[in-house]
Amino acid sequence: MEQDNRPVAGPIPQQDQVVRSLLNAGRLPEANTLFDQVVAKTPPGADRWQRSAVLVNRAILAWRLGRIPLALELAAEGWTDLDSELPTSPAAAHTLASLGYLLEGIGHRRAALDLLRLAVKVARRAGDPDVLAGALQRLGGTLNFRAMDGPVSAAEPIFREARAYLEEGRTLVNAGFVYRGLLGALSRSLAGLGELDAAEEMANRTMRLGMEAGDRWAVSVGNWVLSVVCRARGDLVRSRTLASRAVTEAERINDTALLLRFSLDLADVCVEMGDAVGESTALRRSVTATTKAVETLQEGLGQALEQRRIAVQAQRLAMEAQEAAARDPLTGLANRLGLERTAPGLLARTVGRGRVPWLVLVDVDWFKGVNDVAGHAAGDAALREIAKLLRRECRADDLVARWAGDEFVVLLGDTSDDRHAGPAVAERIRAAVDEHDWTIMLGGTRRPTVSIGVAAGPGSLDKLFAAADIALYRAKRGGRNRVEVHPPVPETELASGR
Repeated sequence: MEQDNRPVAGPIPQQDQVVRSLLNAGRLPEANTLFDQVVAKTPPGADRWQRSAVLVNRAILAWRLGRIPLALELAAEGWTDLDSELPTSPAAAHTLASLGYLLEGIGHRRAALDLLRLAVKVARRAGDPDVLAGALQRLGGTLNFRAMDGPVSAAEPIFREARAYLEEGRTLVNAGFVYRGLLGALSRSLAGLGELDAAEEMANRTMRLGMEAGDRWAVSVGNWVLSVVCRARGDLVRSRTLASRAVTEAERINDTALLLRFSLDLADVCVEMGDAVGESTALRRSVTATTKAVETLQEGLGQALEQRRIAVQAQRLAMEAQEAAARDPLTGLANRLGLERTAPGLLARTVGRGRVPWLVLVDVDWFKGVNDVAGHAAGDAALREIAKLLRRECRADDLVARWAGDEFVVLLGDTSDDRHAGPAVAERIRAAVDEHDWTIMLGGTRRPTVSIGVAAGPGSLDKLFAAADIALYRAKRGGRNRVEVHPPVPETELASGR
């Protein structure tokens, strides 16, 4: 076999091209083995579009090899949302054309055609003739299939559009896989337009080049077009022979799309000949191709959905673990980590609304005595109760956290009355704890109270905490069960409510 070493248009590594050549030669085991070696490699220094082009091309190879879950995974990984401005790189055009080809193969036909047209548009802007030729070949070939699948009355303009794209592509390259693809597709457009002599000549050329390069894909397409030509001329016997050869070659290269098309055409020829056995055989091959395509697609989608479910579940568990790590298990409040994660955003939003942030630092008085006399279980229950009181006296958008041990922090989320909000909330918290009935929970043990330090300002959490800590120290030294503000606020102003 003569090796076709001419590089394929686009940023596709040489080994990937060899896999495609092996597939088209019908050497599936070798293609599978080599594919395993190259699939994990990404070209060094590739930009995002080059990487996408390689991944989507590998998705097509995986699809051809029947490895559907991997094909879907590679296609999903290779897909990158388009920028608001249309990309202009050759790699982007190649990626779009490959995605369009893959979507056509799995039945997303409208999206496929849109992507293929966009690929041609991007390739024109990119100015790379090889990439443009490849995009034109895929768009023209897809339009041929649309012309054949639609009503006869609508076929001619679609064939003409395909012909224009394919003839343009043929001016850009003169050898290699893309060139043979252009010739094969163009010969089918010509046959569809009734130019049978030109179609026959081009199909024979496609076959000859394919045999020289060991390209069974080109041989298969050439036989198919010659079958179409013979059928149009009324030579049904030869048409049946050529169509049968096309089907056999499509089976050898494991191209389900070609196999389905060619076997259906073979069945139609057999019907015209009154060959019920041949029709039945062709239809069985068509059904086999359809069943295989549907089953592998269903299997692939099922596995892809299961992988997606597992990924979502893992993401949810990770989020739950992250949330758990930021929450105090005893009180259910945010812990120190949760406070440090959330506080910067809350402070920024408060300042952004033109408000002054307030931090309220709460320390439980005489808590060691509660633990010593009533026991640690009672102490834990008291902390949970204080946490409930804190939540009750704060608003939903306030951040309430257990800092450490018997210390709590409140960051106020909405301070409509900037001057008095912090001290007013602190006083409500102090009074709620002081007036709470602790008898059932602690019996005759000295009931807990709280000392509170309050600070305001546009600074960071650390600065607010340091200022509130100074105020808390004054509250402790001043006799406990009291509120202090730093910098100090006159006593007469603490009565204003929030």
